[in-house]
Amino acid sequence: MKNLSLALNAVLLVAVAVLYYFHFSSGNESHTTTSELVPGELKVAYINSDTVLKYYDFFKVNAEKFESKGKKYDQDLQNRAQSLQNDITAYQRNYGSMTIGQAKAVEEDLAKKRQNLELYQRSLEQELLEEQAKMNEELYKKVTDFLKVYAQEKELQIVLKFNPNSDLLYGGAGVDITQDVITGLNEAYKAEQAPMKVKADSTTKK
Repeated sequence: MKNLSLALNAVLLVAVAVLYYFHFSSGNESHTTTSELVPGELKVAYINSDTVLKYYDFFKVNAEKFESKGKKYDQDLQNRAQSLQNDITAYQRNYGSMTIGQAKAVEEDLAKKRQNLELYQRSLEQELLEEQAKMNEELYKKVTDFLKVYAQEKELQIVLKFNPNSDLLYGGAGVDITQDVITGLNEAYKAEQAPMKVKADSTTKK
């Protein structure tokens, strides 16, 4: 049960990796190259990744689904473990009236049930870990894809991540693009969901 709980709670610790995107342009007809950039021309911004995760609808929806599935699996495991415990209790209660052969057969059956339960638990843990990894990968792609477009529009050369674990110790309000990113990500997510909602509504009407 402990491992399953760890897998379930891991989603709450998800953080977006450092987001770098280089777009070298001067705004004139000629394009600036890396060697031509000077410190005064470098435009840098940052996002608070914890805040993005808190208010990004894609992450909130999928984190809730993940947590709900984890709780369902945990309850299933508890029910199976309780059923096994009931069988063990019944065996202990009836042991005195069993023959050696009967007792041995029950013990073998209980051992097999215990082994199956352990295998089932490991399979659920693996499924949750794989689903978490898939969600993290999709989250990273959505954020970085958005930032590439955003950086081009705002002529940014670098976008950094800011949270208690990052190397960015301070960022002024003027270069904090967190709210812009949250708004843009949620608008894109809403647009992605619109066709699905229409399809679901049409299916329901049928």
